Amino acid sequence: MGLTIAPPPVPRTGAALRAAVLEALVLAGHLLLYPTGIGPERLAEPDPVRGAAGPDRAAGAAGPDGSAGADTTATATADTTGGHAYPPVLLLHGFTDNRSVFVLLRRALGAGGRRRVETYNYSPFTRDLRVTARHLARRVEELCERSGQDRVDLVGHSLGGLVARYYVQRLGGDARVRTLVTLGTPHGGTRVAPFMDAHPLVRQMRPGSPVMAELAAPVPGCRTRCVAFWSEFDALMEPTGTARIAHPDLNPTNVQVTGIGHLALPVHPAVVTAVRRVLDGPLRAVDSAPAATPSDASATTPVTGPTSAPTLPAGDGSRGTARTGLHGRAV
Repeated sequence: MGLTIAPPPVPRTGAALRAAVLEALVLAGHLLLYPTGIGPERLAEPDPVRGAAGPDRAAGAAGPDGSAGADTTATATADTTGGHAYPPVLLLHGFTDNRSVFVLLRRALGAGGRRRVETYNYSPFTRDLRVTARHLARRVEELCERSGQDRVDLVGHSLGGLVARYYVQRLGGDARVRTLVTLGTPHGGTRVAPFMDAHPLVRQMRPGSPVMAELAAPVPGCRTRCVAFWSEFDALMEPTGTARIAHPDLNPTNVQVTGIGHLALPVHPAVVTAVRRVLDGPLRAVDSAPAATPSDASATTPVTGPTSAPTLPAGDGSRGTARTGLHGRAV
């Protein structure tokens, strides 16, 4: 079921001005932080893999001394999470950006040691997002090995979301990715900045490009839950609705954010809180829970109040098509 957070009436010109000012402030702050994210991050030490019993001992199997192994869901989950409450998260930045854009989001997602959070810095000179997606596949495998987990969550801003989606749909990444969250990603392609068409990566992000055709191909049985955040004030999305996922096989949740521009999506407190709630769903039900029924998927509940925090569908595999509205001033 979707939940609509109804914003107070604000003249569109005033909301646009407020969003533009916020974008300018975020850009200034990001320019200061950008140098800190140029190099790759220092990776955390591996978590204990599969508990003390070792990776080859399945839950419920007898140990060397003949004692029965634990067979409860809680124990099995604890054995495979390395002491964290949730699967690890990998953050992917956008075009010509770097990991510094995720300073606030990373801190919020990892608060209290609830999960391992890492970033993936792909080359600013990349010319083919499909090649970057293959590199991402190796990075995810390495993260699973170090964390001792079978699945991860991905959060991608702008182009990072498109790279992650290509991995999920075209490279078998749905076997590894529990939830994919995208922030201001041109899922349908964007026509902005036509003067940049000389760059091959930009051409791949145009509507009707071969990459867009690949992403539009059928993907029946996709096991990844997809959630896309989009804003009507995202100046890099043309048309604006292109940041929504419309693929019928993905059965996504599209979250509308009002009063926030492209650069502010990964740093605004309302969006950060919503992303954290999306990823705080149950751990294992994603592989077995039935899909939402059409009546559940299309339901919406109007809620008023400028400080109301969004309640998003839990990450339980019920990949509804409900669109959730989120006001940019909510915290």
